[in-house]
Amino acid sequence: MPSSSDAWLRLVHTVSTVESEIARMLTSEHGIGLSEYRALQALAKAPDRELRMQDLATHLQLNQSSISRMVERMERSGLTVRDVCADDKRGVFSVITEKGEARLEEARADYETALASALKESGLEGMLAAIPAR
Repeated sequence: MPSSSDAWLRLVHTVSTVESEIARMLTSEHGIGLSEYRALQALAKAPDRELRMQDLATHLQLNQSSISRMVERMERSGLTVRDVCADDKRGVFSVITEKGEARLEEARADYETALASALKESGLEGMLAAIPAR
């Protein structure tokens, strides 16, 4: 009988494979990485289309250095801009731009198609349905 750690390792490997496939598609078709896509998703859903950098880092589970580099890349591409918090000058927000929203919309259907295909191919499709919503 396989151990829980063996099953966990298989799951982690399968999720990594699914994410790699989606990341390759997003990069080749839309010029953005998977983390950038997820950042644009989070910003588009956030109130006022902005999040504090630390909240975006927490949402994406990235460290401060990684989020800063990613946001800088997105700014150079015109997908986001930085804004200083009016109440606390130390607080910096990342704000999605119209170009960022357009890129997200352009990528959304391809992302959903690639995700569905990868989940089906990996066998994770049914397992995800059993996970309770939070």
